[in-house]
Amino acid sequence: MGIKVAKFGGSSLASAEQFKKVKNILLMDPDRRYVVPSAPGKRFKEDEKVTDLLYKCYQAAEAGERVTPIFEKIYTRYMDIVKELGVDIDMETLLKQTESEIIRVCTPDFAASRGEYLNGMLLAAYLGWDFIDPRECIKFDRQGVFASEWTNEILSEKLKKHEYAVIPGFYGSFPNGEVRTFSRGGSDISGAIVARAANADLYENWTDVSGFLMADPRIVENPREIRELTYKELRELSYMGATVLHEDSIFPVHKAGIPTNIKNTNDPAHPGTMILSKPSEENAGSTITGIAGHKNFTLISIEKAMMNAELGFGRRVLQALEDFDVSFEHLPTGIDTMSVIIADSELKTRKNEIVKRIHELCHPDSIDVTEGIALIATVGHGMVRNPGTAARLFGALSEAKVNVLMIDQGSSELNIIVGVDQNDFDKAVSAIYNAFN
Repeated sequence: MGIKVAKFGGSSLASAEQFKKVKNILLMDPDRRYVVPSAPGKRFKEDEKVTDLLYKCYQAAEAGERVTPIFEKIYTRYMDIVKELGVDIDMETLLKQTESEIIRVCTPDFAASRGEYLNGMLLAAYLGWDFIDPRECIKFDRQGVFASEWTNEILSEKLKKHEYAVIPGFYGSFPNGEVRTFSRGGSDISGAIVARAANADLYENWTDVSGFLMADPRIVENPREIRELTYKELRELSYMGATVLHEDSIFPVHKAGIPTNIKNTNDPAHPGTMILSKPSEENAGSTITGIAGHKNFTLISIEKAMMNAELGFGRRVLQALEDFDVSFEHLPTGIDTMSVIIADSELKTRKNEIVKRIHELCHPDSIDVTEGIALIATVGHGMVRNPGTAARLFGALSEAKVNVLMIDQGSSELNIIVGVDQNDFDKAVSAIYNAFN
């Protein structure tokens, strides 16, 4: 096929047993040329992620406390993997150097990055592949913003010199060489960056689930698997709560037009979910792709006669939110009404102050505040081609006796978002799912 880049998450590399699975996956396909590993994740529910332990090491170092009691857990974790795999690597020396460097450098980014660094060194030795340190080729500017084009230029040249290589995820460096990390989950970003730089034919993101499901399995029993979706659909679903992968984390491959395959390390034969730039002919007939949603929103409804003729009314409503550093989710409007949907995490304790500010700026006839709202997005490219989609959706909600409090649909007709009482959330999701299956 060409070049494949494979990224493996923390659960995929949490133990020696998982390392063996990863090696088998990589070696079964010679096109898998570059691999991006995360730090070891949890082996069981009560276990600790190595990255969390490394943050604790930094906090101890910063406070002038002993790091060794915490680092011993990391030491044991890696040494157990090395011993069970029989890898020819002086891991003990690497670990001792790492502990000393965490104390000496004493920055959270450096400490946190060492989980990926050590796992990368270990995986490279286990595979017999080259090791590339992202510190040399994944770059951030002086303000800490990822320098995508600079990175792509350096990394592309670097990869050409290595037929097979391991490139740890999660971190890079400032122009002065100081380690800089992405946000948590940044190994997904690193994998996409490597795929773009390698001009890969396919980017594989290996995790502990077999791709996306059409709905949350905690709500819908045995929901249908999503074998294929587009990047636009992924963005809508991930924004509304689908947690397998966030579109922002794979933007580099989206930009480069490289397909992404979400795969399960524990079930490598499963096809997983393929993410493409546009729907394939095979999937063109599907009406909807997936359903996702969030609870804990507040609806602020503003009414004023002749609102539509009042210049700057909408701007002043949004000014009231901006004055309190609050962003909004949706803005459905009517001729004399305007509603603002705000996440409770944004609103916090400022609800009354915001309502007061809207009164001051807009002088509305009335303002109603409805709390306890849940938003549900029904997403699919096929919605625009299939008449009656909205009728099926709202008919299903009506039959389930779910009252719709808000409706919003984007101009692309890629999704329909409804607001319902959050006590009806599960019932509404199930009703919509059953209407299309």
